[in-house]
Amino acid sequence: MLEIEKIYQARERIKGIISDTPFSYAPHLSDLSGCEVFLKKENLQITGAFKIRGAYNKIASLSDKERACGVVAASAGNHAQGVALSAREFGIKAIIVMPDSTPLTKINGVKHYGAEVVLHGSNYDEAYAYALELSQKNSATFVHPFEDEEVIAGQGTVALDILDVCKDLDAVIVPVGGGGLISGMATAIKSINPNIEVIGVSASGAPALKESFEKKKPICSKSVRTIADGIAVRDTSEITLEYMLKNVDRFISVDDSEIANAILFLLEKQKLVVEGAGSVGIAALMHEKLTHLKGKKVAIVLSGGNVDVTLLSVIIEKGLLKSGRKMKVTVTLVDKPGSLMRFTQILEELNANIVHISYDRTSISLDYGDANVTVHMETKGEKHQKIIKDTLRDEGYLRDNY
Repeated sequence: MLEIEKIYQARERIKGIISDTPFSYAPHLSDLSGCEVFLKKENLQITGAFKIRGAYNKIASLSDKERACGVVAASAGNHAQGVALSAREFGIKAIIVMPDSTPLTKINGVKHYGAEVVLHGSNYDEAYAYALELSQKNSATFVHPFEDEEVIAGQGTVALDILDVCKDLDAVIVPVGGGGLISGMATAIKSINPNIEVIGVSASGAPALKESFEKKKPICSKSVRTIADGIAVRDTSEITLEYMLKNVDRFISVDDSEIANAILFLLEKQKLVVEGAGSVGIAALMHEKLTHLKGKKVAIVLSGGNVDVTLLSVIIEKGLLKSGRKMKVTVTLVDKPGSLMRFTQILEELNANIVHISYDRTSISLDYGDANVTVHMETKGEKHQKIIKDTLRDEGYLRDNY
């Protein structure tokens, strides 16, 4: 089993390579949760995630002969960039196998650091299997994202950074996918202060490791589905499960809706862009999954910030709709001059800001001479939306059950 000395050694190796990411008080989240909350912002790390710590420590620990043969990894995201940058720092060849469906932005991000990208397979598991083949074929070292002691030691340095600043924490909340981050962090935390509660948080759409933790034996999932792609791990690692059973006190999960709320909260209130995987700890606290922590001093790891911009735009749009700041209505008008003007005048009088409008007179569900008008508008909350709906209903534009 990993000893804390290895984690201190890892910190010396990665010093000067990684960013000294902020560890700071979060006033809005503290007020909301009733805890004294501090955030470790690994979303601001050099590659946008904590993964560079473990990847660099692994490659730094290789012999000159091993480095000469290069390294291979399989990843669709943060681990790929960590390995690519680390390999570049040592001037060695890196091959990263990514699934065929990997977004171009992620592919370009890895290529930016000088790695060779090989697209193979329809999912991570197929890419992983092919990466192992390439590793053997090229006599290259395979850098696993979490089933490796040197990688786990590197990830554990996050805990050292936190405890250097704040040793009197009551709990540390850590995102969990494959378990490498929490294995390293929990080892360090329990060695320095065993009274600190270590809490893992996973996505409910990737349940394997949580179920394994609860039943104390490896259980794998048939499939995973979550917006937190950075922790969407299908199979349980026996290695990380052993560390977790030894050092982790509690393990919970959050669903995609809760994760999306946390992403939006961090964007609005903390001015931080955090990916789904990095937001699960916030989601757990926001949605009262950890009420036993009220009044206590808590640290949460924001493990990464490499969120897909398309997903982010969907989360923002849905968030605005849920919070009453955006609204969509469809009404049927008589298709003649002045009908649309009168409708929009009513909205203007109600102080609703139209941001998009569409006009359809060809739908087969319409009577001849009618048109459907769909309006997207900015509103000022649920009370404002109720006033708009009531007025439009009184004017005959909406049905009673709209």
